[in-house]
Amino acid sequence: MEGPLQTSIHVCHENGQWMSQLPEKLWDIPLYNLALPGSHDTMTYCLDKTSAVSGNESKVVKFLNKCLPCIVHPIIMKWSTTQALTVTEQLEAGVRYLDFRIAHKTNDPSMNLYFVHMVYTTVTVQDILCEVLKWLETHPQEVVILACRNFDGLTRKLHCHLIAHIKEILQCKLCPRNVVPTLRTMWQHGHQVIVSYEEGVELQKHCELWPPIPYWWGNKTTTRALIQYLESMKRMGRPAQFFVAGINLTENLRYILEHPFGSLKKMTLRSLPYLKLWIKQQYPGPEKECINIIAGDFIGNNDFVKDVIELNTKINPSLHCQSKEAGTKSISFS
Repeated sequence: MEGPLQTSIHVCHENGQWMSQLPEKLWDIPLYNLALPGSHDTMTYCLDKTSAVSGNESKVVKFLNKCLPCIVHPIIMKWSTTQALTVTEQLEAGVRYLDFRIAHKTNDPSMNLYFVHMVYTTVTVQDILCEVLKWLETHPQEVVILACRNFDGLTRKLHCHLIAHIKEILQCKLCPRNVVPTLRTMWQHGHQVIVSYEEGVELQKHCELWPPIPYWWGNKTTTRALIQYLESMKRMGRPAQFFVAGINLTENLRYILEHPFGSLKKMTLRSLPYLKLWIKQQYPGPEKECINIIAGDFIGNNDFVKDVIELNTKINPSLHCQSKEAGTKSISFS
């Protein structure tokens, strides 16, 4: 079932300006009907090895980490790290959806906000927003979606603090949610960023914030089960606007115990040959079984970004999606 293990992670710089290079016939199609590459748990490349466990984790995990840190903490790091490339490298590689899990450290008296996946990152949210802005300024025709999620430990005051930073740093690059986000429209108005915000009260106060983007998370340990889940979600029909098909596998305690020398990276890289086949069979567009954003772990490997971008060559602007052909194909696991 699993493919041969690949160990290399590389950055493909030729995709740094892929949106600006799309044919004009695609400039008036909403971005939620194009195929967009994304990274799952974008910020885990810089998890802090000395960090405390997130306040959102179970009491059992926190207790074990406190009692046996030399054993438990390295295991947490191996199974929490989902990316090897920095934000700038991911953008340069062609990623256009960034999955930001935002948190405030427990018992931290400061207003600093970090990213989190079991443990916290070494960099702050403000630093990364500035890094994204710097990249956008040199890529004026590229559009990035920032999915702000999780909000571990954020009070109402901290939400206001975060949104103020988003608006202050990104300013007129933010696309209001009442705009139909086609490339042509965004280029004409200088918009480059769509921020989805997974908190209803604040969302209603700010026209610059978009609703939460649904994420199809399979929570599966095997490639076969994950693809079956994604196909079942497609049969139920895609959401009307942005949504993410997550091709990321997920470990559980049993899997970790059965693979004492494993890691999420090894788990992911073994699955990529089969996930690559699934990606190549997809079609972007508005029809029921079409896809939009595809997000994965360790995105610098196995031409993942390139394969997602190339799905846009299938789009016929008059039809948007050839769903019948997509429905007739399947992956063999023999």
